[in-house]
Amino acid sequence: MIRLVLAEDQGMVRGALAALLGLEPDLQVVAEAGDGDTAWREVQTHRPDLLVTDIEMPGMTGLDLALKLQAAQLPTRVVILTTFARAGYLRRALEAGVRGYLLKDAPSAQLARALREVHAGGRAIDPQLAVAAWGEDDPLTERERQVLRLAGEGVKTADIADRLHLSQGTVRNYLSEAIGKLGAENRIEAYRSARAKGWL
Repeated sequence: MIRLVLAEDQGMVRGALAALLGLEPDLQVVAEAGDGDTAWREVQTHRPDLLVTDIEMPGMTGLDLALKLQAAQLPTRVVILTTFARAGYLRRALEAGVRGYLLKDAPSAQLARALREVHAGGRAIDPQLAVAAWGEDDPLTERERQVLRLAGEGVKTADIADRLHLSQGTVRNYLSEAIGKLGAENRIEAYRSARAKGWL
């Protein structure tokens, strides 16, 4: 039996996925989570074979979860299931040790096959994304990404500085660097550009 934790912030989608996966004789959803922090707790509690997770969720993102699993050296393998067909996300996911990356509009039989493939030690990557992934390089550093993500969400410079334990001047420098690298006019334009390319 392949045991998995399912992390998806949209309740209806999460319920439908759990029901579909539950129809497979060799797949068992041992826990569900509506946000990244809960997903992390469930993974630590249940030690599943697989974590099937969306990318954009409240709290930790799917990529954050993959990095935490990698850092903790837990054996749980990560499969991203998302609506975002962005090459930048896929590249960052692979760097974070993600073993599967599939789009939500894939047939459920394809998802089940992919989960079995990953459980067996292989990879399962949407073929269209695999080709696109090696296009434009992400110019942002991890810190620039953190600062730009918060700025794009409307967090003020002083609050970003507090959250990331930086000085306000350092936050402004990171924002300036990110804006320059992206050829944007301001932080909001830089945020939108980076998000559209999957770099956030």
